[in-house]
Amino acid sequence: MNWDDLRLVLAVAQEGTLSGAARHLRVTHSTVFRRLGAIEEGLGVRLFERFRDGYSPTPAGETVAAQAARFADDFVALERRLSGQDLRPSGTVRITTTDTISAMLMRHVPALRAAHPEILLEITVSNAMANLTRREADVALRPTPEPPEALVGRRIANIAHAVYGSPTYLSRHGGGDPSNFEWIGLDDTLATTVIGRWMRENIRDAQIGLRVDSLPALKDAVCAGIGVALLPCYLGDEEVQLHRAAAAAGVDVRSALWLLTHSDLKRTARIRAVMDFLGSALGSERTLLEGRRYGKAAPGRGGAATGHGKTK
Repeated sequence: MNWDDLRLVLAVAQEGTLSGAARHLRVTHSTVFRRLGAIEEGLGVRLFERFRDGYSPTPAGETVAAQAARFADDFVALERRLSGQDLRPSGTVRITTTDTISAMLMRHVPALRAAHPEILLEITVSNAMANLTRREADVALRPTPEPPEALVGRRIANIAHAVYGSPTYLSRHGGGDPSNFEWIGLDDTLATTVIGRWMRENIRDAQIGLRVDSLPALKDAVCAGIGVALLPCYLGDEEVQLHRAAAAAGVDVRSALWLLTHSDLKRTARIRAVMDFLGSALGSERTLLEGRRYGKAAPGRGGAATGHGKTK
């Protein structure tokens, strides 16, 4: 067996289906089917049991997949160490960020490309934390109270939060008890986020009239006048259709925006160039991130609420 064979067996074992393995390996379903058959025929042993809902490894398949996983870890570690010796600010840099931060990041991409034209950027928007240890991304731009211990980088700014509503909705509930508001919440997929935890601790289920599975959808629902919601100020203050709810000021939600990479990559020229540029460029967004733009841009629209992140 060669390394490509091992990678294919590992992908089928991890994904559980040929289509999942094909997506992971970026090949066609038929290619995975054909190559897996050839591997099993060459070894003279069945590596997977076929079921209607997927593939399950046999004992022999488990042995091969376990060895392949160990090889993969060693290969990725070697790749990280070699990448760390790169001295030229050129090549591909994979950046991962969230659906709410991507617009802020894109504002600075043209200047980054102009400053470093030999660096090719690949930007992935996902609310799941990419595994930088396994090189799923090189740089992560993430709102989080505390980043993973294995990563290094810098805190760009604290992230403030406030309760927002549409002007029409707030005018009907102006100055009232926040308990009279109908709230828009997050579903279970975002229950562990700082907003999800705050909602669970402060808002009764009976007050929630709608749940959504993303913060952009949360903002859109508030704009539609369905109710109020807790939003990061960098999202709520940028939306002209939203006002802060004065009656719900003083929200204490602690988070921060972090720019992160793996320790093995921090000395790589292209990673260092991107980290240094974004660290400076995103620092110019601190007023927005910390909720201080609202009072200056539109005084009297409602009470400001700030949250102060931890210092790592």
